[in-house]
Amino acid sequence: MLSIEKYQEEFTAYLKAYSPEKEPKNLYQPVAYILGLGGKRLRPVLTLMATDIFNGNYKIALNAALSIEVFHNFSLVHDDIMDDAPLRRGEVTVHEKWDINTGILSGDAMLIMAYQLFENYGAAKFQNLAKLFSKTALEVCEGQQYDVDFETRTDVTIPEYLKMIEYKTAVLVGAAMKMGAIVADASNDDQHNIYEFGRNLGIAFQLQDDYLDAFGDPKTFGKQVGGDIIENKKTYLYLKALEFSSEDEADMLVQLFSSQPDDVSKKIEATKQLFLNSGAADATKAAIESYTNTAFSVLQHLDISENKKMLLKTFGTNLMNRTV
Repeated sequence: MLSIEKYQEEFTAYLKAYSPEKEPKNLYQPVAYILGLGGKRLRPVLTLMATDIFNGNYKIALNAALSIEVFHNFSLVHDDIMDDAPLRRGEVTVHEKWDINTGILSGDAMLIMAYQLFENYGAAKFQNLAKLFSKTALEVCEGQQYDVDFETRTDVTIPEYLKMIEYKTAVLVGAAMKMGAIVADASNDDQHNIYEFGRNLGIAFQLQDDYLDAFGDPKTFGKQVGGDIIENKKTYLYLKALEFSSEDEADMLVQLFSSQPDDVSKKIEATKQLFLNSGAADATKAAIESYTNTAFSVLQHLDISENKKMLLKTFGTNLMNRTV
C-alpha cells in the first residue's frame, strides 16, 4: 500500500501523459485545460487504493482511475454551463474561456474518452467496468436533474435530498472503489461491499461539505463560506432547520431563502443562527457520523487483512475530519 500522496503523484503523472494534444484544437484544448486544473483527485486515488487493497497491481488500474477522473470533469464542464458559473477551482470555467458550444462539445468528447479507456482491459473486465460505468453515469445525470428540480420546489423532503446527493456525488465514489476491485479480480461480495463503503462515505462527504459551507473556516475551506445560503440551496441543514424550527422561525428561514439582499453577510449570519438554534447543525453532524459509521461497519465483511481494514477506516476518518 502506498500513501495517499504517492497515489496522487502516480496518477497526476499518468494524467499529464494522457492529456490530449490533437486536432481540432478547439475540441481538445478545453479537455486538457479542465483536466489540468488540479483538484484533490479523490476518486482516481480511491480506484488505485482499492486495487491495492485486493492485492492487485495499482498500475493496471490507472486507466480505470483516469476514466473516473475524465468523467467527473466532463460532468463539471456541463454543470458549470447549467449554473452559469464563472470560476472552477479558482480559474475561468471552460464555457467562459471559450464559449458554451465548445463547452458542450468538449464535454461530450470527454464522456466518450472515458469509455474508451476501458478498451485497455480484456473482454470480461471491459464488460464489468463499462456496465458499472453506464449505471453510475446515468445516476449522476439523475442526481443533477433532481438538484435542478429542487431549485424551484418548496416541498423537498429529507429522503429526496439524500437520494439526490447519493446519485449526484456518492455513487461515483462507490463506483471508483468498485472499479479498483474489478481490476484486482476481487470476489463479487468484495466488489459489492467496497462499493457500499464508498457510497456511504460519499454521502457523509457531501453532508460534511454542506456543513462546512456554512460553518467552515474561511481560511481553509477554499470556497466562499455561506455560498449555499447566498444561492438559496435547500441543503440538509436548511431542511432540518425547517423541520425543527417553530412556525415563526421557519417562516423567517423561508423569507431569508427567497431574498437577494445587497449585504449578503447579514443573510448568512441570520441563517447560520437559525441552523444553530433549531438544532439543524447538530443534526447534520450526527448524520455525517451515522453514514461514516455505516461505511465502517461494511469493512468487517471484506475479505482483507485487519491492517488493510484499518487503513480504509483511517482514510475515512481523515476525510470526515477535514476542514476543506
